[in-house]
Amino acid sequence: MLDHCSIMHKGGIVLWSHSFTPDAHQLASSSASPVNGLIRDTLIEGRAAEQKYEKDGYAVKWTFVNDLELIFVVAYQRILQLTYVDDLLGALKTVFVKLFQPFLAAFVASLHAVNSSAVALSNSASDPIRWNFAKAFEGWDAVFDKLLKGLENKAAEDRKSRLRPAARSPPLTSSPGSSAPADSHPGTVDEQQIARNVQALKNRLRGRGGSRSAGRGRARGDPGSGRDSQANSDSEVAGKRKQKGKVLRKWADGTPSESEMASLDFSYDKMSDLDAHSTSNDLQALVDETSLGTRNKDGLYEVRDWEFANRKTADDAIAKALSGVSDKESKPAQNSLGALGSLFARFTGSKILSEDDLNPVLEGMKQHLMKKNVAKEISEKVCEGVGESLVGKKVGGFQTTNAAVQQALSDSITHILTPKTSTDLLLSIRAKLSSPVTSTQRRLPYSITFVGVNGVGKSTNLSKVCFWLIQNGFRVLIAACDTFRSGAVEQLRVHVRNLSMLGVNGAGDSKGRVELYERGYGKDAAGIAREAIAYARDNDFDVVLIDTAGRMQDNEPLMRALAKLVSVNNPDKILFVGEALVGNEAVDQLTKFDRALRDFSGGGASKGRGIDGMLVTKWDTVDDKVGAALSMTYVTGQPIVFVGTGQTYTDLRQLRVANVVQAILSD
Repeated sequence: MLDHCSIMHKGGIVLWSHSFTPDAHQLASSSASPVNGLIRDTLIEGRAAEQKYEKDGYAVKWTFVNDLELIFVVAYQRILQLTYVDDLLGALKTVFVKLFQPFLAAFVASLHAVNSSAVALSNSASDPIRWNFAKAFEGWDAVFDKLLKGLENKAAEDRKSRLRPAARSPPLTSSPGSSAPADSHPGTVDEQQIARNVQALKNRLRGRGGSRSAGRGRARGDPGSGRDSQANSDSEVAGKRKQKGKVLRKWADGTPSESEMASLDFSYDKMSDLDAHSTSNDLQALVDETSLGTRNKDGLYEVRDWEFANRKTADDAIAKALSGVSDKESKPAQNSLGALGSLFARFTGSKILSEDDLNPVLEGMKQHLMKKNVAKEISEKVCEGVGESLVGKKVGGFQTTNAAVQQALSDSITHILTPKTSTDLLLSIRAKLSSPVTSTQRRLPYSITFVGVNGVGKSTNLSKVCFWLIQNGFRVLIAACDTFRSGAVEQLRVHVRNLSMLGVNGAGDSKGRVELYERGYGKDAAGIAREAIAYARDNDFDVVLIDTAGRMQDNEPLMRALAKLVSVNNPDKILFVGEALVGNEAVDQLTKFDRALRDFSGGGASKGRGIDGMLVTKWDTVDDKVGAALSMTYVTGQPIVFVGTGQTYTDLRQLRVANVVQAILSD
């Protein structure tokens, strides 16, 4: 096993270290540490090309990440033949840089800034707590343990496979009176079967164990007879495997008795204690405890923020290490600048960037954005904006050029994704509910209409928004205005039933906090929505969630019907529900939905309504290919209010611009 592992900066700052035994921990903190010996005898002396350093019974191996000025060191007892150390170092380098590259780049840049100023250098020793490594590398211990355990298990299996002798089939030997071979091996099943059959046939022909007639009358499975034939054993097994036949249901012409009626009653309301327990388990499956939101200091329930998942990056790197990927194969991932940064390696020295210089770079940038699921048209426009901001810019050196181009791209994407209007729905709802009204008026509820194409998950994510509103103490009415799709009303009824039983903040149920307003199928959706809002006003509901039928953006009659619903009811928010999986289609869907609503919902001199925001579904299926968010926001200029990340009512997330930018710029 290992004794010590550490990650340090070339300037001598230890970023992370781990000792596996108390003795190793004590040795690592002393001047006689083999790691200190490595630095003193090898690295400072310029002998870093050596493969291994040995001192006092310890062997030390290391590797570098030059652009981040990091050193990865592993120390172990020299007597141990640890074959996985090189793989461990390569995997550590890849995973650590992938997980913490932004922090490491900022850390190295700050060190260079300090070294460039004599005043700052003199004051740097008095401010050593600027960087909290424990907080920055939180969760790295678990990743390291998982990686190390996987490599150790892989090495143990390789060692066993080398020591295992080649499997050879032993000769079959059997006594004259025995029907089974003396030795058996799982690899010679067919040969044993043949031997048993031959022996059984010989015993039957010799008539051993008595006369032929007695032999016929005696049970063939008698241990003393020696007539254990395969056919008999098969028949016995078949007899044992014979299952009991299905009990036939009685069909009588007369009047059934009460007991017969009770046995045929499979209704849902007739529930035993076991059924109640299973229903309780079903309700627990509707809420994922790990994805529940949090309550702020004001007691408001807030859904979690979506974070660019470093966990999957770590798992992928660990999987590559365990599958035997060499350090050379993973070399491109070791560069902290990534593949996107390598596009700009052609620029060296101090020069002024021209359009001819940037054209090939911008083409590579456009391809990168398209791989992230950004629509082609949007990718071209973003790259054009970046190119215009860089033409005529003076750069000096590769690092400066790379920083300038990445900063320009990051600024452009951030500017597009930054909301131009408030995304705080709770604030908008509370503002309307607290607005003053006259004594003769009733306060109207806050209404939200969900629109979109077929099959994107409008009803499912409407129920997630309803759960979020219930947790914040609002009474919600769901209006079933999808009067076309079969089962649409029943689907909402199931959601309302589930939400009624879940309760608020895990206590009690939510009966009375959520209801369904429906008028069946084939009715006018605009009229049902108007009736639902009036019903909510008269019964003191706070919010009305209006579910609409899915429709394709090119179907003008259906788009006119949707615009009629909007113009008649004037909802407070119109949320477009779209998939994160779409690329170029996102531009077409949103453009035509927004244009149709603006063109058809306006009457006379009034101005039509457009899309007020987006709810992006199936966000958990795209990993870092989150370009649909950039495409949708670019088209409408409206923010993404929520993203759906799963199948339970708690799988709703808010987007932070910085997280989306990080995912789009990642390699």
